[in-house]
Order: sequence, then C-alpha cells, then structure tokens
Amino acid sequence: MTDMGKETDPMNAAEPSRWRRTVKLAAAAAVATLALVGCKADVIAYDLPAESARYTFQAETNGVRTAWEYTSDRPTKTDTPTSQPCVADAVVKDPGVCRPEPLIFLRYDLGLGLDNTSEAGGSHPVTVTGYYQDRLSRPPTVTGLRMEASFDGGKTWQRVGTRAEKQNTFSARVPHPRRDKAPEGVALRVTATDSAGNTVEQTIPQAYRLR
Repeated sequence: MTDMGKETDPMNAAEPSRWRRTVKLAAAAAVATLALVGCKADVIAYDLPAESARYTFQAETNGVRTAWEYTSDRPTKTDTPTSQPCVADAVVKDPGVCRPEPLIFLRYDLGLGLDNTSEAGGSHPVTVTGYYQDRLSRPPTVTGLRMEASFDGGKTWQRVGTRAEKQNTFSARVPHPRRDKAPEGVALRVTATDSAGNTVEQTIPQAYRLR
C-alpha cells in the first residue's frame, strides 16, 4: 500500500488501473480527529498495478490547482518511521506494507507587505522551495523549476526567469506592471521536476495584489 500522506487531503482525481493493487488514501488530520473520538474514517481505494507505472494526481484547494505526475509501484517493505506511521494504519485492518508517494510539494516565500501586497512597477523577488513528505526516506532532488506570471486573471502568461539557489530552492524576480494593468493582482504558475522524473504544476489564481 502506498500512502499519499497528510498533504494530499483535497483529492479530485487519480488514474486507476484494471490491475489489482489497492492504494488507500485518507486525510491525516481527519484520521487524528476521528481516532480521538474512536470513530472510523472513510478511506478511498484505487486499484493500481503492482509493476511500476506513471500516474496523475490532481487537487484543488481554495482555488489553487495542483497536478502531480509521478511513478509508483508496489512497495516491498514498509518505508515509514515509527514516529510517523502510515495514515491507513489508523483506519484499515491489515493495510499491508506502506510507503509515501514521491509527490513534490511547493513552499513560497513571496516577501509581501503586512497587507499581502507588493509594489507595482519594477520587479519583485520570489523564492520557491520544493519538498517531500518527511516520511519519505530517500526523497529525490528537485532539479528544475519553471515560473510563469499572469496579470489578467490567467488569460495570458509570461515566463519568469528562475535561478537555482541551495538544494531544492529557486529564486525569481517577477516583473510588475502598473497597478491598473493588473486589477486582479498577480497569478503564478509553477512547474517543478525532480531527479526521478516526477513533476508538479501548481497554479495560484491570485498569489497577491499590487499597491
């Protein structure tokens, strides 16, 4: 059994296969709450092939859309520390071996003011860090990051140059137009790739506004 982990709570779609392998997904926060009150949690199951295959997993939270593409196969042994057991262990009887999926997550340092805005005109520094679930014992390395910005609500996008900093971290400078040219604020679309060929594309419809 592979474990999507606590950060994949808002689930929209996955691509199951006719081959038999059950992957049980559950939200860790919900499991923790239900465990305290002694209730069972609903677990969503997908049939997946035992051999290595490529999957797409999509989620949307508060308008932020994320799509992962990753390679997964049947775990041969449990790969989670005892301090952070598999989510399904709390809600599934005999879930089998468990391993987190190698999903890339993104953390942003937007450097905004206290009102979550940035000055119009000029360019604005943004830092993006890729990371994985703590339980993944041998995470890949994020090798590339592409950034695009939109100032018209996502109708058009323009490429923003990025530069590799420390491991898994990239910096960029977003060129800001005049405030009246971006009435809906700044949207960001970021795509990251790691050394194992896994990818993530995340679209933030309104990352921040201009002042």
